[in-house]
Amino acid sequence: MTRLNRTFCIAPMMDRSDRHSRFFLRLFSKNILLYTEMITAAAIIHGDRDYLLGFSEEEHPIAVQLGGSDPEQLYQVAKICADYGYDEINLNCGCPSDRVQLGSFGACLMADPGLVRECVQALRAGSSLPVTVKHRTGIDQQDDYQLFREFVEIQVEAGASALIVHARNAWLKGISAKQNRDIPPLKYEWVYRLKQEFIDTEIIINGGIKTLDSAIEHLRRVDGVMLGRAPYQNPYLLHDIDRLIFGEPNSMVKSRATLLQEIYPYIERHLAMDLPLGKMVRHLFGLFHGEPNARQWRRYLSENIFRKSAGMQTMYEAERLLG
Repeated sequence: MTRLNRTFCIAPMMDRSDRHSRFFLRLFSKNILLYTEMITAAAIIHGDRDYLLGFSEEEHPIAVQLGGSDPEQLYQVAKICADYGYDEINLNCGCPSDRVQLGSFGACLMADPGLVRECVQALRAGSSLPVTVKHRTGIDQQDDYQLFREFVEIQVEAGASALIVHARNAWLKGISAKQNRDIPPLKYEWVYRLKQEFIDTEIIINGGIKTLDSAIEHLRRVDGVMLGRAPYQNPYLLHDIDRLIFGEPNSMVKSRATLLQEIYPYIERHLAMDLPLGKMVRHLFGLFHGEPNARQWRRYLSENIFRKSAGMQTMYEAERLLG
């Protein structure tokens, strides 16, 4: 099996990382590793699998992120995900939301590293796909590097191929999931130290990384970086990434206008399948971030793409506003 390149990953984001967003982001780079939003093991077992797990061949390389804490369920789901053709299975041990805690998965699992080990082992037994864990530096007010290190060591021993560390604690009470992305202080030095102590394990850093310059700086200390909100809000951040990060000197830098034209056939194809325009185009709000008339573009799209009559003419009108 070819080793997966995790140098630059796009974070799994709820209500963001759907197949349409991933298709769009793939236009910027053939190398970045894309993720699904978190999908619960129970939903896959009992729900509409094609809806939850379906993706297009163009999206490779792609990882599926799972939420769950029942090793038996995860074993079943690993087989299913492998059959769908994913390149990696990732276990979510980092989400602090109340809803996720009620399901006994996400960041609260860091309190039970033994159970996480069982989950990792079950996922590995269920398929030949690499299994990774996305987690925090700790939970609540813990400030103990050794406790953090022990959690990682247990997962490495269980066979995790890589650890994706959101370099903040998850506060399980008192603040929202959104606040958990900003309020707990960043602990980048902990992640750097972790890499020094686990030389043979891939360590990916996540949290508060907003520019390619800062991503490149982190890559001097760890194996990979994961960004979420920054490229979602300003996807053109990725326009030269295959050259800057992956060292491909002949990679062509596309203009925003060219990228828009490249996504039009995709939109037309899905409109013909009766998919509402808004489900796809909501991911394009930030395409012209920082450009003249970007505000008019965003406003027009937000006011019009969710109308029942919205179609390609809506896109042409929005494009016309760009001048």
